[in-house]
Amino acid sequence: MKVYFKTLGCEKNTVDSEYAAGLLLRQGFSIAETADEADVIIVNTCGFIDDAKRQSIETIFELLDERKPGQRVFAAGCMAQRYGKELHKEIPELDGILGVNDYLKLPEMLNASGFMMKTADHPKTYEELGSRMMEGRFQPWTASIKIAEGCDKHCSYCAIPMMRGRYRSRKPEAVIKEAKELVASGARELVVIAQDVSYYGKDLKKPEMLPALLRELCRIKDLKWLRLMYCYEEEITDGLIQVIKEEPKICKYIDIPLQHASTRMLKAMNRISTQESIRATIKKLRKEIPGIIIRTTFITGFPGEKKADFRELFDFVAETGFDRMGVFAYSREEGTPAYSMPGQVKQDAKERRRDRLMALQNRISLEKNQRFIGQTLEVLVEERAEDGTYLGRTAMDAPEIDNGVIFSSHRELQPGQFVQVQINDAFDYDLSGFAL
Repeated sequence: MKVYFKTLGCEKNTVDSEYAAGLLLRQGFSIAETADEADVIIVNTCGFIDDAKRQSIETIFELLDERKPGQRVFAAGCMAQRYGKELHKEIPELDGILGVNDYLKLPEMLNASGFMMKTADHPKTYEELGSRMMEGRFQPWTASIKIAEGCDKHCSYCAIPMMRGRYRSRKPEAVIKEAKELVASGARELVVIAQDVSYYGKDLKKPEMLPALLRELCRIKDLKWLRLMYCYEEEITDGLIQVIKEEPKICKYIDIPLQHASTRMLKAMNRISTQESIRATIKKLRKEIPGIIIRTTFITGFPGEKKADFRELFDFVAETGFDRMGVFAYSREEGTPAYSMPGQVKQDAKERRRDRLMALQNRISLEKNQRFIGQTLEVLVEERAEDGTYLGRTAMDAPEIDNGVIFSSHRELQPGQFVQVQINDAFDYDLSGFAL
């Protein structure tokens, strides 16, 4: 039986699909490269915000409309976990529905003759699914490695705990084993991911597990870059700062999803951070790790956000000067406390505020990029363009979401190769130059 995975949403979903594919291979299934050649299509859905849910539904309908006689279509992932009964009712053509905690049951579901739905309660500990299928990755030199599942934060706008459950740290030895396998398969950059990487071990009352894990990962011989994604401000300890500072393989880059800068709005969001604590953490990071790249995200138009709150956020961003930043207009999610909060902001106001904040960030990003003109930077080659130039990125940039480097070379280069690039121009979100 050939199975094709159509993966939507975040990198955590991509990793889940790779785990599921590896599990199926060990059970005697084959993994198809395209939907046309598959007996079964599994849509790994995202249910985080309205746009993601809409994309998931549209993809399911598209694949159902195009499927060949006898071909089955399953819905899996976050949206399937959260809206399993609704999906079954509204899209009865689906052949199965699989939640985020039920991939071990996937072989049984695929071998069954009739419809099955598995959306179990969340486990209390991290469940290992075995080795991932890494063949066919678009960029095999970069791989994400998940160190935990779920979240304990309960931010008032977020449905992740409902979909993925409580925070469950993965055993360090399992992480190290997988990391070695990934590097042995050709990965030179590992991106450490979780809903909150910085909380790792704290559910087990072991607050220093993350620094210890990172030091072990840095001992892997052929690993070049180690990157941290999604560290909550209140969990960034002195121990974590020190290991980022001291270990040369750890990219001097940190993603801190702040969401707002008004303490009043942060409280409404049920965030632990305050503007004062955020300022203190950023100051400490920049002092201890000069040149560190700080990435963040913000939400505009959260219920109750007034013009004064947005102005406070705008001024904070202008003053702080984040290296990388994304902004989302608030998405109203059923079942979250924020859904029924008073003071819901009109959609056009949310989007205007988002656009103003991003226009500001464009100017900040250009100014920061111009500082690199004349410098030589190490660049990971990722693609060769049709005009013969190359596309890549530096240690300052996470894959697929941050800046890139466009450069020429007098010699032929291969994707996955590291080269030195002389920077001669800068744009809002990219640099350009030539390989030395």
